Amino acid sequence: MEDHVFLTCDHPLNLPTLSTNEPLSLEALASLRSLIINPSTTAPTISSVIETLTRSLQLSRDPLAIHHTLKLLTDMALRLPHLSGVVFDSVCSHSLLSTDSTRVAAESLDALASIAEGNRVLAPGIEELDDRLFASLCFSPSLSVRPWLLRNADRFGVQPHLLFTLFLGFTKDPYPYVRKVALDGLVDLSKNGVIEDPDMIEGCYFRAVELLNDMEDCVRSAAVRTVCAWGLMLVACKSETKAYWSDEVFVKLCSTVRDMSMEVRVEAFCALGKIEMVSEEILLQTLSKKVLVTMKGKKSLAQCSDEQLETSGSSVAGAFMHGLEDEFHEVRKAACHSLRTLTILCAKFAGEALNLLIDVLNDDSILVRLQAFETMHRMASFDCLTVQETHMHMFLGTLVDNDTLIRSSARKILKLAKLQKLKLFRLTIDALLENLERHPLDEADVLSVLFHIGRNHGKFVVRIIEEVFPQMEPMSNGKLGFDSVRVAALLVLAISAPLSHERDCNIPPTIFSYAVTYLGRISQALSDLMNQNSLLDYLSQCSRSSGPYAIEFNFKVGEPCLPNANVPTYTSNEIIGSIAMPLPQKTGGTSEILSPTIKKPREAGTLLVEYQLDVHDEVTKSMNVILAKVKDIWPFVLSGFTNEVLRTLRSCREELATFTSDSHASAGVFSFTKQYIQIVKLLTKAWVNFLSSTHFPCGMGELDLVLGKLDRRLRDLKSAFIRLSEEEELHILELILVTCMLRLSIVEICCHLGTLTKLSSMMSRVEYLLRDGSVEPSRFIIEVGKLSSEFGSSSLNEASFNPLLIRRVLESFSLKQLVLCGRLKHMKAELDIPDNEYENPLRFVAGLPVGIPCRITLHNISAESRLWLKMTVNKDNESTQFVFLDLNHFGGCDDVRVFMFTAPFYKTPKAFSFTIRVCICMECLSEVEDVSSVKRWGPRHELTYLCREKDVYLSMVK
Repeated sequence: MEDHVFLTCDHPLNLPTLSTNEPLSLEALASLRSLIINPSTTAPTISSVIETLTRSLQLSRDPLAIHHTLKLLTDMALRLPHLSGVVFDSVCSHSLLSTDSTRVAAESLDALASIAEGNRVLAPGIEELDDRLFASLCFSPSLSVRPWLLRNADRFGVQPHLLFTLFLGFTKDPYPYVRKVALDGLVDLSKNGVIEDPDMIEGCYFRAVELLNDMEDCVRSAAVRTVCAWGLMLVACKSETKAYWSDEVFVKLCSTVRDMSMEVRVEAFCALGKIEMVSEEILLQTLSKKVLVTMKGKKSLAQCSDEQLETSGSSVAGAFMHGLEDEFHEVRKAACHSLRTLTILCAKFAGEALNLLIDVLNDDSILVRLQAFETMHRMASFDCLTVQETHMHMFLGTLVDNDTLIRSSARKILKLAKLQKLKLFRLTIDALLENLERHPLDEADVLSVLFHIGRNHGKFVVRIIEEVFPQMEPMSNGKLGFDSVRVAALLVLAISAPLSHERDCNIPPTIFSYAVTYLGRISQALSDLMNQNSLLDYLSQCSRSSGPYAIEFNFKVGEPCLPNANVPTYTSNEIIGSIAMPLPQKTGGTSEILSPTIKKPREAGTLLVEYQLDVHDEVTKSMNVILAKVKDIWPFVLSGFTNEVLRTLRSCREELATFTSDSHASAGVFSFTKQYIQIVKLLTKAWVNFLSSTHFPCGMGELDLVLGKLDRRLRDLKSAFIRLSEEEELHILELILVTCMLRLSIVEICCHLGTLTKLSSMMSRVEYLLRDGSVEPSRFIIEVGKLSSEFGSSSLNEASFNPLLIRRVLESFSLKQLVLCGRLKHMKAELDIPDNEYENPLRFVAGLPVGIPCRITLHNISAESRLWLKMTVNKDNESTQFVFLDLNHFGGCDDVRVFMFTAPFYKTPKAFSFTIRVCICMECLSEVEDVSSVKRWGPRHELTYLCREKDVYLSMVK
């Protein structure tokens, strides 16, 4: 009779019978999974499960059974960290690492690495694995295993020099995807700086150069990245011949800009933008398709032969001309981007490249045009932008473009412009005034540009004001002589002249008196430079003097300008000052290698007073510019121009899409701005219902849907971002109060109780933030506070909800400027279900629990947060189950946590297959709640969702 082992426990479910000669079946493995994920399974049972799985692992020869067994052991180790050491030793002890099956051995390595990633104490165990084992697996005949091992080499603690040898060797693999993965591995290896031997670096570089001629597109694309990465290393280590190798790498990359593959061309231009040192002759050759005669007759710094130099010239010839004329906008955009670095290396190259960039302003793709503007702005920042008269008509034409982003980008460059002639200055001012007339929503930004231009060209401003001053004299009725928008623009231009670097820029004192009548509009446009009190003080002083001016400003925003204030003061000449670094000049007859380190960027005007918040991140500054535009639309919302407002918001979203949030520090600000724009869009749609009867409000059902979305978005904004300043939180709370008031004005009286409760809670928080008087409440908050006290002191009757009273409170609301400080962090999550697709579902037994393996990444979430895994079957919300995620049981830190978690789902239906929608959500807690008292069976508060729902596919075990 065959010997059997029966393992039982006090758990209601017994372990399956395990024959001494046969491994576990798939059905038995499914039963074991239900035991592992069941929280009530006892410790002795778990120990027996480990022994059973370990024995099955030793007996099994079926790769599929081994795969599932290893998966169960890995999930158990990640779910029960205190047993991870036992499981790790069990997997290490079996003979799979020396098996003839490469796939099984690779899966064993994967399991060990996953367990070690979940428990860093076990990391040395991975490093102790023999490197020869990894190398032998890489040389196995299995095509699928080989690239997987190369991609995951960093997980197994393989020595860098062995990795270098393997990656370099596999660049000659007959399979193109293996070559591509090997090249990508070399790029990653170059980032850690372990390889320092110049000969090894040079050998790797030239191997990558050979692969630039590979037959496969993906290999050539990877080869371009490798040539760039290892070429830069070569330049760094060859200090004596740095110029030669820098030119060498640049020429090799230029040879790929005409590749047949669009992806290769994009990679080539991206790589060219990383080169920081190039000979002037080579740079100029990239702008001419004809090989220059001077290149044939002169030696470069590399002292190449004439034949080599001519060959290099043909490779480089017209590289950027080809890129900017490419049929694919991705290539044209990449070519524009690479010019950002190269144009600051050489003044002559910058001047000739500008001719091409001006033509790009007519490109069909808005993304290419915006990138051209960004490149020109970078050139202006480094004083490399010299706009000629032939360029001006094309450039100024973009100021009246129909696209908001294009107009904004052009104005951004004009803030740094240095115009040499009065004629060009007049053309620029006329174009800005036409921009203002055609697009009134641009007013704040146009006035700001006029102020910066005036400061850069004081004497030109004086000439212009002398001509238009007679027109600006008040008429007999006391009003100014012509259109107020034009007057405001010219007044801003005039008041900027005294702050110029140039001398004798005197403006009639009457001009400053006129400007006081436009104080609100002008201070709004100059909010990034000074507050309203500082502006009023400046205008008052200038209106009492005919010059020269001795102007002082306080560097404290929001405080009155008291003469005896204990605050440092500065004269205008001390405040205004930006050093224009000289352009590099050629000396001698040899080529000069140019580097951007010889210059420093020039900012768009020095601040008159300290910026309202200590903002250093460029992304944060850009986000604040976009938020300022969002604030400017509110008068148009009140006027009923809803379509124009929505169009502007859409332009803001498109402008936002042109920025990147690669910086970890700016990612929170970027996400916050994106969600805020969506909130203002929803608020605009809801506000239409409270305009006059000439407008057509949406239906009640649609309005309720809009207000519901607005509630959720505001809840997410308040709960999913940490390090909010008091001003930022108060701004969000004010928008929540607006939403509550909107609901009270339309919802039947029976539904008011919940809204009133929320209104009271939000007002309590507002009063807490205003307790010390450092932040001034808006008129709307004051009115809501009065109304809230009336609601609290009266019963819920019709008198309590006077529509006229609520409407009057709503009319006091005005969207304020939101200025972000850049300290925001976004609480978010990433959820992945490994090895689960529609064609590869998870297996389950109807009526028994099933484990959902989840790979979870959490960003900026503390261990005290209440996180839940929400699982819903199909679209039936009644079949929803919550699983609490106790972060104290997982490793990592508050910034980033990465862990595996097997979530039990108990309500498996009697169906052949079904789908579960899974997502991670967080309870929105008040600051006074006890976070330690957690109800494990479900959340007790409103939820904010930290990631998108993920579909999990399950199929019944046959």
